[in-house]
Amino acid sequence: MSDLPPDPAPDTSWSGAHAGAVSPESTGLPFPVSRHTDPLGVRVGVRATVRYLVMNDAEGDAARPAMNPSTGRPLVTDLIGVIDSVDPLQIRTTDGVVHTVPADGVVVLKTLADRPVRTSDIRAVEQATAAAFPGITNDRIAGWLMRAGDGITERSNSAVPLGPETGTTPVPLEAIHAFYRRHDLPTRILLPDRVARPAEHLLGLPGTQTGPEIIVMTRTLDGELPPVPEGPPNVTFSVSEEPDDEWLSLYHFRGEPLPEHALRLLAGRIDGTLGFARLTVDGELVAVTRGTVTVGGREQHLGYSAVEVAPRWRRQGLGRLMGTAMLHWGRQHGATRSYLQVITTNEAGLGLYRSLGFAEHHRHRCLTLADATGAGD
Repeated sequence: MSDLPPDPAPDTSWSGAHAGAVSPESTGLPFPVSRHTDPLGVRVGVRATVRYLVMNDAEGDAARPAMNPSTGRPLVTDLIGVIDSVDPLQIRTTDGVVHTVPADGVVVLKTLADRPVRTSDIRAVEQATAAAFPGITNDRIAGWLMRAGDGITERSNSAVPLGPETGTTPVPLEAIHAFYRRHDLPTRILLPDRVARPAEHLLGLPGTQTGPEIIVMTRTLDGELPPVPEGPPNVTFSVSEEPDDEWLSLYHFRGEPLPEHALRLLAGRIDGTLGFARLTVDGELVAVTRGTVTVGGREQHLGYSAVEVAPRWRRQGLGRLMGTAMLHWGRQHGATRSYLQVITTNEAGLGLYRSLGFAEHHRHRCLTLADATGAGD
């Protein structure tokens, strides 16, 4: 067999995935992983898909990749299952067979959600989130929910595709622009993965500003939940229907304090259950979060946001304590699933939520669109 081609890049059947992979030198893993996969999430028990080289079974060529005769490039195949071992890489498929994949033959590995994520599942989580963060004024057109609120947070000040028709019909862009013009706000579009393919072209429009990528994580609340861990002596967890000034003073959005009118919007009525959780130690407020239980699809979803721990109480396990307590609170109020949102750069938060049983479900990002009339500039 001839030598392998020195530059296999033109064959996208295998090198396209490889081009988006992160090298072992950057992750410490023995094989490349997708740029959408957190290396810390590559562990035993996690579902994954692996693209790897097909090895030649001809005598004398056992260690050589098989070649695609039409392109002269290496052949690849895909394997989906649960990681049984990381080093060596072993994948258990649904038939119970464990496959060992040589690390040097891996083109790319990508972790998957605990169960296949359907487009309707993504839409359901976004419906629950939209119900948890309504605007002061809301309107609907062609499956899009338009919200105008405090003018600051994307969740209460953006148009989000919630109806199934948004997957096939053009974006009602002029109507969306007009709505935000009336409220003297910039036009913002919340764009989740897969649910609104016709809106994806907006990413390339002149003047479009793209916000940070947000990872939406979910977990089931069926079955046994992790026990609430012990915290500092005399720590108390409680949830109230309304926040007081002390609670509001500790709450932050992406690490920054919110103005008073934005804080008050957090306490506005929603179509669902709303609670303001706190941890106190000997009466001192040490941590807060906002919890909601709202409908998405056919299920009730717990959402909790911006877990904030007072500076001098950090690194004492209070974030884990609060998160676990919220899972129990959500189930007590009828939730069967839970979701939360984490910015991709928050590695500590991602690690914490994975340890609580959350896995990546999908991603979304917020687009701020230029209005041709010049309004909102």
